[in-house]
Amino acid sequence: MPSFSLHARAPLALVLLIGCGHGAPTAPPAASAQGFADQLAEFPRKVIEAAPGVHVAVGYGLANSVLITGEGANVIVDTMESAEAAAPVRDEFRKISTAPVAAIVYTHNHADHIFGAGVMAGSDHPEVIAHASFAPELRRIITATREITYKRAMRQFGTLLADADRIHCGVGPKLVSDATTTLSFLPPTKTFDGESLDLTIAGIHMLLLHVPGETPDHIAVWLPEKRVLLCGDDYYHSFPNLYAIRGTPYRDVLGWVASIDRMRALRPAVLVPGHTLPVSGEAEIQARLGDYRDAIQFVHDQTLHAMNDGQTADDIASTLRLPSSLAAKPWLAERYGRVDWSVRAIFDGYLGWFSGDAADLSPLTRRERADRMAAMAGGSDKLRDQASAALERGDARWALELSGDLAALGEFTTVARSIRAAALRLLAQSEPSANGRNYELTEALEAEEKVTVEAPDPSRTPESLIAAIPVGDFLRAMTVRLDAAKAEGKSYSVGLVFPDIGEKWGMRVHNSVAELVAQVPDDATMTVTCDSKVWKEILTRRRNATAAFASGAVSVDRNRLELVRFLFLFR
Repeated sequence: MPSFSLHARAPLALVLLIGCGHGAPTAPPAASAQGFADQLAEFPRKVIEAAPGVHVAVGYGLANSVLITGEGANVIVDTMESAEAAAPVRDEFRKISTAPVAAIVYTHNHADHIFGAGVMAGSDHPEVIAHASFAPELRRIITATREITYKRAMRQFGTLLADADRIHCGVGPKLVSDATTTLSFLPPTKTFDGESLDLTIAGIHMLLLHVPGETPDHIAVWLPEKRVLLCGDDYYHSFPNLYAIRGTPYRDVLGWVASIDRMRALRPAVLVPGHTLPVSGEAEIQARLGDYRDAIQFVHDQTLHAMNDGQTADDIASTLRLPSSLAAKPWLAERYGRVDWSVRAIFDGYLGWFSGDAADLSPLTRRERADRMAAMAGGSDKLRDQASAALERGDARWALELSGDLAALGEFTTVARSIRAAALRLLAQSEPSANGRNYELTEALEAEEKVTVEAPDPSRTPESLIAAIPVGDFLRAMTVRLDAAKAEGKSYSVGLVFPDIGEKWGMRVHNSVAELVAQVPDDATMTVTCDSKVWKEILTRRRNATAAFASGAVSVDRNRLELVRFLFLFR
């Protein structure tokens, strides 16, 4: 099978109408090519003085970074996605002020806001401030779903596309992060729980507000004397990403609405988003934030309304559109998030994966369904012909479905790959969202075997990030990396002792499950002793395990070969 994801089931209507150009479900609204290009004006590569003493770097990477100048020192809010993205912003900020950086504020845990912090700090030692839920949220991504999220993010942001093919990333020109860039992270040194934190740094009076939206740990920075609100990613110039196709847990959309209402109540005179241009004027800001919260609530409420009428996620996603009064607003154009994606996320958030159709309780696998499709068509050659015919008449979505069937059948020939790539490129021409367009164009290159989306190299994880993650989280991450097939029929009970932090853990492998316990098991058949840093470096491949044993950095109270066999069970 190829690396791209495939839908489990083709709609029955399409199965019945094979070879016919009619009956396909309603397509998402087509993009305006001019409107897509116009979005580029929202992120010119420049530093803008949004208000006296508040400078915003827009267009240097996916996200913005903000310099707030104070009395003899400065505060920086968000730090770009990599050292390479942060360096030119830092240089521009130093043209404005060479005062030391007293504090860095993270609005939330997304990579495009945090991985340039070390560059921004330079030789200074700033306080790094975030919400208390920042670290758990970041650790969850790093230790649980890093590989798949990274791969899908590379597609979503078009990182492997040529610059000429990637027009932009919806809310920024490009993501300056790939397998060659450097992550420069500083862990938070100060966090707050609850709804707000009032503090003054270098004469800068700030109120940090916990405003969950794109993430549960999201905060906004309110400068009351200046009436400037730094809202992070709770607003930007596009319909919001209520669901990100790179993969996210359910985003509490009603919580997002409540956060916007809280920010509206401040009546800011200047709004500085985490992406796209700042907005000036109280009336303009009130109008935009009001439209934004209304659009989110509309999609939420009408999705639930339709769900309660018995409609499926497919039904609702194919028909629900913003009312014309909202759809006409340029700040709600679907250049980043999409309404139909949001519908599916809301449906799943409330009811889970089951559509309500009993056929979905025990669905055919993609291969089983493809076998039956091929039989209906008269063989895989006929299926390929149908895919080619669909493409010729411009039915790109059906051609894409059929090319997936061919892949499931092991018939992903050069012709089938070419059909899939052409269908994806045709879909990209009318894709309203930059995320969708980039994803489709990247998958086209993958189908043609011109690029391969690789998992991130764990050895490139910055030491600061490794140090910030407790060893217990690394051990929990091991449990999901157990290869069940290799572990079948095997049994281990291993003690893990970390003298540098005074922690003892145990891991039992049985029934193809790795069970983590917060003590050395009484029945441990071997005990491993090393500093926690050494163990983390072995797990992230920054340190060779064999060399660590040979140097004495890791000791085992029995044959080392047994530990090697144990570690071999984990990917």
